[in-house]
Amino acid sequence: MRKGARTGMIERWHDFFVAEAGAAAALAGLLFVAVAINLTRILSFQHLPTRAVESLTALIAVLFVATFALVPDQNALTYGVEIASVGVLSGLIQFTSLVRSHSAVAKHVPLPVHALMNLAPPLPFVIAGFMIASGHEQGLYWTVPGVIFSFLFGLIGAWVLLIEIQR
Repeated sequence: MRKGARTGMIERWHDFFVAEAGAAAALAGLLFVAVAINLTRILSFQHLPTRAVESLTALIAVLFVATFALVPDQNALTYGVEIASVGVLSGLIQFTSLVRSHSAVAKHVPLPVHALMNLAPPLPFVIAGFMIASGHEQGLYWTVPGVIFSFLFGLIGAWVLLIEIQR
């Protein structure tokens, strides 16, 4: 990748990352409200505090990926490592949460579905990070499914913690 290629690459994605950072922050705020409103009820279920952590992790991952993309004048290697690191850290948190909470939700959600829901959001960020760090501009396209999966996962979690918990 040419020296100035990273700048042009990110400039074309600037509006996308600005929008995603704002949306991620707003959705994370919604999740905090959902937890605050229903804290006593959430704590009465073994798996719901972990569900809140899983959902918040997915949304914060998007916020970090978008924020790193908006840092001026960093090279592709640095940005790629940042995205991959966010994906790996998020994946580790999601995997740990899956291991800790699956026995409590096993009667409602089969393990393959639970694993897919937890691990699908961070995986595209890991792929994007490695591709960008190795000079492949197309790696940025992998951030899109990462954002979509993270938002879906975060919204499902917020829905459960705000609405479904009342049933």
